[in-house]
Amino acid sequence: MVVNCPELRDLDQSAEAARQHERMIAIVTGFCSDVEAVEPGVCAFGARGPSRYYGGEKALAARITVAIADLGVRSRVGVADGLFAALLAARASAARASAGGASAGGASAEGRDPVTVIPSAGTARFLAPQPVSVLADQGLVGQDLAGQDLAALLCRLGLRTLGDFAALPARDVASRFGYAGERAHRLARGLDSRPLAARPPPADLSVAREFDPPEPRAEPVVFAAKALAERMHEGLAARGLTCVRVQVRATWADGRESSRRWRHDGLLSAAAVADRVRWQLDGWRPAPAGRGADHDQHAADHDQHAAGGVMVLRLVPDQVVRAAGQQLALWGETIPGDRVARAAMRVQAMLGHEAVLRPVLGGGRNVSDQVTPTPFGDKREPRLAADRPWPGRIMGPAPGLVFPAAHAAEVTDAAGRVVTVSGRCAVSAAPAWLAVRGRPPRRVTGWAGPWPLTERWWDPVAARRRARFQLVTDDGRAWLAVVQDGRWLVETGYW
Repeated sequence: MVVNCPELRDLDQSAEAARQHERMIAIVTGFCSDVEAVEPGVCAFGARGPSRYYGGEKALAARITVAIADLGVRSRVGVADGLFAALLAARASAARASAGGASAGGASAEGRDPVTVIPSAGTARFLAPQPVSVLADQGLVGQDLAGQDLAALLCRLGLRTLGDFAALPARDVASRFGYAGERAHRLARGLDSRPLAARPPPADLSVAREFDPPEPRAEPVVFAAKALAERMHEGLAARGLTCVRVQVRATWADGRESSRRWRHDGLLSAAAVADRVRWQLDGWRPAPAGRGADHDQHAADHDQHAAGGVMVLRLVPDQVVRAAGQQLALWGETIPGDRVARAAMRVQAMLGHEAVLRPVLGGGRNVSDQVTPTPFGDKREPRLAADRPWPGRIMGPAPGLVFPAAHAAEVTDAAGRVVTVSGRCAVSAAPAWLAVRGRPPRRVTGWAGPWPLTERWWDPVAARRRARFQLVTDDGRAWLAVVQDGRWLVETGYW
C-alpha cells in the first residue's frame, strides 16, 4: 500500500511541508509499524497483515485518509502487488480526484474516491496502458539518467506503453537493453523489479559521522551524508551487494534521535542518500514562532530535537540485494554525471541548497513559464503541468536562450516606421529591421506571425493581450519578439 500526499512533495519550497511529512509518517505508523518513506509525501508498507485487522484493504486505506485529513492535507492511496504498481495506482487516484473521472485498469474506486485498489489478477491490465515515461518518472529503473534514456529509446522504437514493452520476450529485452531494461521489463509485466534476494546486512556495514561541536546547520550534515554513503557503498560493493533501503539516524546534542527508513527500488546512490538525509532533517527543523496554535506542541518537540545541533549521523543499509553490475562511463564513473553531482553538492554545502539550480521543463503558453528552476538533487514537479493542451503555445523547437527579463526592442518597416499590429491582428507592414537594446540594428531576412494571445481577460489587473513574432536577422540569429501595448519586446533567442 502506498500513501501519497502530493501537497508535501516540494519540501524545499516550504519547511512546514517537511514537518507535515513527518506527521504523516507518524500517522501511518500508527496503523502499521513497518513503514518505509519513499520520497517527500510518499510512504509505503505491506498491507496484507494490517488490512486483515481493519477489515480489508479498502477499509484500512479509508481510515488512513481520514486520519491524515486532520492535518489539513489530502492523501491518495494506491493498493497493488508491488511498489511500482501501487505508486501508479496512488497517482491514478490523485488524477481521478482532480478530474472527477472514473477509475481505470480494474480499480475498485469511483468518482472522487481517494483510494485505488488494483486486484492481484489485474496488475498487468492496469499497467498495460501506462506510458513508458513512468519508468523514468518513478525513478525505479535505476539511476534517473538510465531511466530517462531507456524511456526515450523505447519511444523511438515505437514502444510507447508498458503493455507494448511487456509483450517483448524477456530474453530479447535482456540482450538488447541490459540490466536496466531487464528490471524495467519486469515492472512492465507487473512483477517485482528484481527476484527477491534480500538478506540481513552485516552490522559492520553501517557508517557514522560524529560532529564536534554539534552541527546546527543542515547543509554540512547533508554534505557529510554523501561522503558516508560513498563509504557505505564501498563496503557493500566489496561483498557484491547493493542497497535498496537505508536507515538514517540523526542524534541531536540533547540525546533525542530521528530515525527513518528510506526505500528506493532503484539503486540508492550517494547523492540519493544525501537527498533523503536533507528531507529528513527538514522534517525535524523547528517551526517559526507565531505560526498559530496548531503548531505549538509540534514546534516545541522540534525545538527539543534541534537544540544544540546534530551530534551523530549514522547510515545503516537496512535491505541489501545482490549487485548485478552497472554500466560504467568512459572514465570509470558509475554514472556519467557523478563528478558534476559531487561538485554541485560541494557548492551547495558552502553556499546553500538553492545555490545550484537545474531547469525542469513543464507546460505553459509562454516560454518563460515552461521552465521551473529546481535545486540540484531535488525531484520536483514543474510549476505548470506539461500534459495540458495550453492553447496559444508557440510550437516548434524550444529556444536556446531565455532572457531573465524581456529586452526592449524596436521593429521597423523598410521606410523606418514602427511596425504595429491591430486588434484584428493585421500587421501594418512587413518587418524589415530589428533593433534590440544594446545591439546594433539588424536586417530582418525572414519572419512568421503574428500569433495573438489573450490571457486572464477576466482579471483587470493581470489581463494582457499580445502578438508574437519569430524574426530571423542577417547575422543568422532568430528571435521571439512580442508586441504589447504598442511596445516591442524580445523574450528569447534561437541559438
